[in-house]
Amino acid sequence: MSFHKKTIRDIKLQGKAVLVRVDYNVPLENGKISDDYRIQKSLPTIQYLLKQKCRVILCSHMGRPERSDDRSFSLELCAKRLGKLLDKRVQFVDDCVGAEVTAAAKSLKQGEILLLENLRYHKEEEANNDRFAKDLAGLAEVFVQDAFGVVHRAHASTDAITRHLPSVAGLLLEKEVDTITEVIKNPKRPLMAIIGGAKISDKIDILNRFIDIADFVAVGGAMSNTFLLAQDIEIGKSLAEAAEVPLAEEIIEKAQAKSKKQRFTFYVPQDGVVAKKIDSRVKTRIVDWDAHVVASIENYPSRPPRRSGEVLESEMILDIGPFSGAFIAGSMQLASTVIWNGTMGVTETDGLQGPVGPFAHGTDMIVDAMLGEYGHKPFTVVGGGDTVGYIEERGLVENFGHVSTGGGASMELMSGKKLPGVEALLDK
Repeated sequence: MSFHKKTIRDIKLQGKAVLVRVDYNVPLENGKISDDYRIQKSLPTIQYLLKQKCRVILCSHMGRPERSDDRSFSLELCAKRLGKLLDKRVQFVDDCVGAEVTAAAKSLKQGEILLLENLRYHKEEEANNDRFAKDLAGLAEVFVQDAFGVVHRAHASTDAITRHLPSVAGLLLEKEVDTITEVIKNPKRPLMAIIGGAKISDKIDILNRFIDIADFVAVGGAMSNTFLLAQDIEIGKSLAEAAEVPLAEEIIEKAQAKSKKQRFTFYVPQDGVVAKKIDSRVKTRIVDWDAHVVASIENYPSRPPRRSGEVLESEMILDIGPFSGAFIAGSMQLASTVIWNGTMGVTETDGLQGPVGPFAHGTDMIVDAMLGEYGHKPFTVVGGGDTVGYIEERGLVENFGHVSTGGGASMELMSGKKLPGVEALLDK
């Protein structure tokens, strides 16, 4: 265990009023919660506090409401869903500070639960306003941070509030930090990292970290298009960051230098699925540009050899191709630990998600490999909002070693950065 902060197990909580920061930023569709994964993950901490006969006050954000009267961002649905999961009434109050909230909190009896309204209806939350944090703190005797998805931000409910109450970690936060830290510091090798998503600029830190510590790094998604540009490969109208081509070249050079010293592979897709628009009914084709951008090859060319296919000006790359998917999945048969962050293509198309989409086959292939469909099943850690959403939609969450509830937080932790919302808690 590498978690160095106090948790709810380390202090006396019997009968106390406890304010818990949870992450109930869940997706809504047609006025209903479409995925309650984050609510489910908050249950162990809440159940522990109930056993201690605490008066439990929960606070969270949802989305980014522009106005305090926009009820589409209300947490009331979360109160109802939590009540069903616990088989227990969860009270709800339509604000998070003020006289009504204070009265509701004070009237709580031991073993009762109150969920406050969306913190972000108040601009002071994201501004890390001390007065707002003090008002929140006035509702309880102890603060518990259990919202891993927001601890990389210094907000009133992650940072300022810890200056007004004894502050410890919940069970989910402890597990997230422990699991991710351990897999970065002491992974069972070979360690493989699969990094997707749209922008290199968003993931430069995590890319550099994995080139330092992993044995195999594969990139996919729109981010890989910038690496293709760096190798003088035509990408048509594909999403890419032209201004970041020099950065992509630096990353490739760093990977190549490492591969000359030790066994290491940095892999950029060699083929892709292209189409003229993102549509579930559009005609697609596979282009194999034979890029050979594998850093383990010592005679790495300054320019790629002649390609067997070109992406037309009217086309865009929307998924990795079958050869690239097979190469990554095959390489995974040698890995003991796999960290995955970011899908390999556009997994949502015209409202269609998962395996029904024409640009999800690359992602499906590597998911199958992670789940042991090809014979070997490595220990898997999954992070990133789009990645987690994809496997949630497919009902596969329980099949992975660890599925993180925090996208940005997991990336920053993997990158070696300190998380403000964790650092602010009491040390053991």
